[in-house]
Amino acid sequence: MTDPSQPPRSNPPGAPRWAKVSAIVVGVLILLAVVVKLTGLGGDHGPGRHMGNGDTASTGVTVIQTSSGHPAAYAPEGHR
Repeated sequence: MTDPSQPPRSNPPGAPRWAKVSAIVVGVLILLAVVVKLTGLGGDHGPGRHMGNGDTASTGVTVIQTSSGHPAAYAPEGHR
């Protein structure tokens, strides 16, 4: 039963403090990430960073050729 001495609430209760603080922290982190990305302060990130100096990526396979120049066998890197 409701207490007749208290008037009924007209507004629902607000969000808890931890939810407000978490939302502010996430918002600041997103804003910081956008600023770093737009200004270039974060450096050169991405998949191209690991490709080297424009060389093609190594497949990890070495072709062993006979003296006549025909491929004789394929050996994975490290098993030569």
